[in-house]
Amino acid sequence: MYQTLRQSIMQIGCTITGIRTGALLIAFLAGCSMQSSTDSQPPVPQVYVTTVTTRTIVEEPEFIGQTESFRPVEIRSQVNGIIKKIFFTEGRNIKKGDKLYLIDPIPFNAVYKNSRALVTQARARLDQANKDLARVQPLLKQKAVSKKEVDDAMVEVRSARAALEAAQNVMIKAKFDLDNTLITAPVEGRINRSQFYEGRLVEAQTNLLTTIDQLDPMYVNVNIPESYLLRLRRELSEHKLERPESIFQLSGVMTFSDGSIYPEEGLLDFEDIVIRPETGMLLGRFVFSNPAGKNAPGEAHLYPGQFVKVRIKGYSRTGAILIPQRAVQQQPSGSFVYVINEGKAELRPVQASAWQGNEWLIESGLQAGEQVVVEGIHRIHPGVQVDPVPYQKEESQTS
Repeated sequence: MYQTLRQSIMQIGCTITGIRTGALLIAFLAGCSMQSSTDSQPPVPQVYVTTVTTRTIVEEPEFIGQTESFRPVEIRSQVNGIIKKIFFTEGRNIKKGDKLYLIDPIPFNAVYKNSRALVTQARARLDQANKDLARVQPLLKQKAVSKKEVDDAMVEVRSARAALEAAQNVMIKAKFDLDNTLITAPVEGRINRSQFYEGRLVEAQTNLLTTIDQLDPMYVNVNIPESYLLRLRRELSEHKLERPESIFQLSGVMTFSDGSIYPEEGLLDFEDIVIRPETGMLLGRFVFSNPAGKNAPGEAHLYPGQFVKVRIKGYSRTGAILIPQRAVQQQPSGSFVYVINEGKAELRPVQASAWQGNEWLIESGLQAGEQVVVEGIHRIHPGVQVDPVPYQKEESQTS
């Protein structure tokens, strides 16, 4: 009996000990679980942010343009005739007044000499008529001649005077034709190749003989889309853009197809008044100095027909918001940035319109004073708590 009681007490003790051990084990496991849960929470991600500010920047839109000679002159003959001689060398620079073509002058010289003879004849007739009138007029008072004879003498004077004027006009036309058998350069420039050569018959004011292009200065025609013009008008009325009092104070910087920049700026000197319906473009024209156009062929900086880019200078944008390009991200619905709002990341859609160096120009979506995430964007998502650090443009941050 005593032995049985002892065994029972030992079993109860073991049971109590097991319960205590189990409780200690549960408490230990619970502590480990809490510690593991605490250790698994990720740290707050650190991001580099910039504070949005507004400033005034230059607005320099760029458009495609094409060069055009300042004075493209067509050379045509004023008379019908055979080309007798060509004086110029094709593709060379010429001066105003240089000889170009000679139309066979022999028939025109004959006509001119004949017209001069007719003028002399008409002048002699007029002299005789005046003498006859002077002779009969005193005789009328003496009633030695009739009134009809005096009237006939006056009619003869008027007729002779008219004949002289007609003969003089014929002589002027004959002299004009004779002078125009020698065709000279009306402007200074570079002459093209000739379309007709010696021995060819040319028709007056019909056949194009050649052309002369004045290369200094040079025009550059720029086509401006209607959409840009509408936007420009709206932003000027909203005082987002400023420009000179006159648009003809706007200047242009020209860039060639190889990326090189023309050393001299041009000035806007013409803006069309009609938008071309076939293209929806408005023509603007800049004039650029091209002193090398007077040099030998092959040394001109600008040639007619070149396609170039023209960057227009003179506009300035007030209240502009610029942020680094890397801050702007893309999604199917458009551009967006991350903004810090009460210590958390907030996804914000924005309208980014153009690049300014290494920055985006933001049209809408941001306000001055807001903080935008520039680097560390891959660490965050909307609503996550972040640790913002000021972004330094000069330093290379590790994202």
